[in-house]
Amino acid sequence: MAQLSVQKSGPGYRCRSAEDRSTNLGASMRVSEYYKLRRAQPTLDFVDVDVEKDTPVYIDPSTLKNLPDEWSSQCHTMLSTFFHSVVDAINAGDQGRLRELLVRLQEPNETHFGLSKGKSRGRGLGPYLVQRITNNLVVSRAAETGLLEDLEDTALFIEGIGKDIISDVTTNIIRGMLISYTQSMASIYGMELKDGMYSGLVWNHSTCEWEEGNTRMLVPGSPLLLVPKVIVRHDLHLTKEEYFRNHLAPTLQDEELDKPGSKLVQTAKTGRKFVTKIDVEKEYGGGKERMVDLTLTRSQVLRDYKEEKRKKPSPPLDHDALSQATGTKPVSYRNLLNEVLDTPPGAENATIYHHRVHALLSAIFYPWLTYPVVEHPLDQTRKRVDITYTNNSTEGFFGWITRQGHPSSHVFVECKNYNSELGNPELDQLCGRFSPLRGKVGLLLCRSLTDKEHFLQRCRDTALSRHEFVLLLDDSDLSALVDEVITAHTPADPNRLDNEDEEQPYPGEFRLLFERFRQLVS
Repeated sequence: MAQLSVQKSGPGYRCRSAEDRSTNLGASMRVSEYYKLRRAQPTLDFVDVDVEKDTPVYIDPSTLKNLPDEWSSQCHTMLSTFFHSVVDAINAGDQGRLRELLVRLQEPNETHFGLSKGKSRGRGLGPYLVQRITNNLVVSRAAETGLLEDLEDTALFIEGIGKDIISDVTTNIIRGMLISYTQSMASIYGMELKDGMYSGLVWNHSTCEWEEGNTRMLVPGSPLLLVPKVIVRHDLHLTKEEYFRNHLAPTLQDEELDKPGSKLVQTAKTGRKFVTKIDVEKEYGGGKERMVDLTLTRSQVLRDYKEEKRKKPSPPLDHDALSQATGTKPVSYRNLLNEVLDTPPGAENATIYHHRVHALLSAIFYPWLTYPVVEHPLDQTRKRVDITYTNNSTEGFFGWITRQGHPSSHVFVECKNYNSELGNPELDQLCGRFSPLRGKVGLLLCRSLTDKEHFLQRCRDTALSRHEFVLLLDDSDLSALVDEVITAHTPADPNRLDNEDEEQPYPGEFRLLFERFRQLVS
């Protein structure tokens, strides 16, 4: 079985059990409400679903292919090995193996994704539908001719498969990773895990077999799997409609223009000949098996479509889209900042400051920094770091530092809730977390400094001599950063003159961080 990690409750959070709550599960209640996390959706790494009803989002497997972190990479490996096993069984005519792979797929109600009204019921990925999909796969030429390379390709060419089925199948295949992720989130927020829960079938990518067992799970009435919000979408990245309309149809238009006596060719008053997409759709449109026929003799069109989509991966749902999907309040960067600034300095409030900084940074840096781990142990627990984020960015500031060749697969954060001066011990403490594999970029947060320039010079010396980059952020810097983020997410004023002020920042740019980094290396 894929490794299912079991972790203790995270520091600073009291484990919240069923005895802590008096709930009516018939009413709408989010995970954050059920477990009394005192957190809003923008500050959480997972989708804050209703523990009883469905949330209208889906897992798109193509997102796992495009994310560079280890968790997503393992998920992609699971998807790839499963799908290749299915295709191999089809091509070998091994009905027994195919049945063993597909018939055991279940209705995954644990994520509470989809469009079910009332209590979450799954989308019908039961024995009948699985058998129907299996039959469609067997009779389709898409598998035997090599058109099917990934799970998401089936949405283009196999009848009965859409975003709901793709999401369900993906959930089944990566269930082991979702269990591990859920356990990690439970550890961070102190949500009670119940021992001895049936894991469901888990795909083992090493043996290419389904396995099962018992593990620890969240059970707010029924077992719950949390899903990283960075991998969910409203629709699939590859769709039959887009593929036909924007890629196959233009090719078919050109072919009809070159075909002598084509009945689809019309002549304009100017004498220019043309073919409309509407006529092409009437002539060539149809079901997914029709897409197979059209593509087999035009394979380059499919390759071009998939290459275009690879270069332009679908963006994660932003805070507004997630709040709308989950029915939660929109993000308020200002309120999150005020909670940090209102925290009294001092060791007695260090834990409160730490958690409030975690909430603020998680909202500010999403979706560029994800999968936060709070007080993450390093080197067999000899060292600890307050917060560790995974850097999944390919653009903006965090993408830029990666492209510059600075190790930054993870970004480390240390929080110092005091006004006294920072010195070499604090600087060395954060740098002690760095390594070429983990990353050499970190944020050091404090309240204020009397001689800020002196400490910034120490950071410069460290950057130039050891190529370790510590970005200092005090309360005034956090305030400026939030101002920039709010401006970046505010629609540009069309009446604003270009020469009025400097160009408006874009989301993820983080000019303050870029300037602080530039000062380190200049």
